[in-house]
Amino acid sequence: MFKRLPGDEARNLVSTTPDTAVVFRPAVVTTPAILTIVILIGRTFARLVRTAWRHPIAALVPTALGAAWYFYGWPLAAALAGTIVLALTSWAFLDRPSFARLVGYRLLAWWRLIWIYRRHWQPVMIVSGLGRHLRGRDYLPRLGKVTCTSWADLVTVRMLKGQAVKDWADRTDHLAQGFGAKSCRVAVSRAGWLTLIFPRSDPLASPLPALDIPEEPTVGPVEIGKGEDGRPWRLKVHGTHVLVAGATGAGKGSIIWSVIRSLLPAVSAGLVELWALDPKLMELSYGRDLFGDRYAATPEECADLLDEAVSVMQKRAARFAGLQRSHVPTIEDPFVLVVVDEVAFLTAYQTDRQLRQRISAALATLTTQGRAVGVGVLAALQDPRKEVMNVRNLFPDKIALRLDESEQVDMVLGDGARDRGALADHISPVPEQGAGVGYVRLETSPEPIRVRAAYVSDHDIRAMVDAFRGEAA
Repeated sequence: MFKRLPGDEARNLVSTTPDTAVVFRPAVVTTPAILTIVILIGRTFARLVRTAWRHPIAALVPTALGAAWYFYGWPLAAALAGTIVLALTSWAFLDRPSFARLVGYRLLAWWRLIWIYRRHWQPVMIVSGLGRHLRGRDYLPRLGKVTCTSWADLVTVRMLKGQAVKDWADRTDHLAQGFGAKSCRVAVSRAGWLTLIFPRSDPLASPLPALDIPEEPTVGPVEIGKGEDGRPWRLKVHGTHVLVAGATGAGKGSIIWSVIRSLLPAVSAGLVELWALDPKLMELSYGRDLFGDRYAATPEECADLLDEAVSVMQKRAARFAGLQRSHVPTIEDPFVLVVVDEVAFLTAYQTDRQLRQRISAALATLTTQGRAVGVGVLAALQDPRKEVMNVRNLFPDKIALRLDESEQVDMVLGDGARDRGALADHISPVPEQGAGVGYVRLETSPEPIRVRAAYVSDHDIRAMVDAFRGEAA
């Protein structure tokens, strides 16, 4: 009745169960052993060539030792190996940073590539859903280069065709657990390629003491903390506007006071003016003498001070028109930094509607026209929702400290920031561990950078007031 088919017999296609799909399994063709051996030898040779091309020094050393052993015997090979080990050990003791950069981290990267990532790559990709097992074949993202720094592993990956960055960002917990890391962050390196960041340690786990006040006056970028890569964190305040968002106790005061601390020599030189709006009467009032008569606390005083800043901006714009397009701080036209501690209190929680509209209009005017003429705004707030802060998109540079919800990260840093690794909602609420830690997204770079601001204590503020009292008057 049925014609015999290749593979399974025809009776295996018949089922008495209703609505059962017909399944046909094709015949399996046995591959000749000689062909399998040739393929394995070719792949092994290709891997050796690729290894020698990528790691010439690492490939040359064992080759040279083997050649010395073969031609001159094992004593010479042992002596040569001992010399190499002694030279590397001496280098490590005499100049550890250069040894770690040129040798240590490369060896660590090779070891972690072989023992951690390549060994577990297939099961982690399949279980996490980033790979596919279809018809007996695994389709996996391609594991690229592994680079080790002092605090993290940077793993480059080529995505499968049709995958999106969000597919990886949604599985960072799976990736961290699969490769034995505390966390994982995803960054786009180029089209089709990602960089997975697996921290081995947290260089920002300990609080940073207040930085020394600069000896020379400067308007920025000013050093206010440290980045995750160990380099100083310098924040641009002149020629931009900065928005700082974070929950209560997240460390907004650390950023504000670190910026003020770095600008004090320029204030003394007459190149910078600090204008402070302190509606909560808690943060900036502690160093009130640093601001002179440019300090406001009540909503009415804040509105008047903002109107005055707008007036200064408009007068400068009239004088600069047709003469210059960017501001250079001088004693006649100093850089004016308007510091607002809790901007939402003025723009959203103010009960006087006319006063609220007046303040919002002044802030919008300053953030849209001020930076070209040397008037900047540094604003801090707790609630980043649109109805609370309707001019947040007018701030080119944004900083997200610890936030309560994951959705708030994109509200502050822009769409997709959390998918690119800005996990501000995962920052520890313990002050010693998380206060001052945040993610920065600059106008010139869409990738968020993890940083920590130095902590300026009450004692440091009192010392600043004693040293620079009356300079702002």
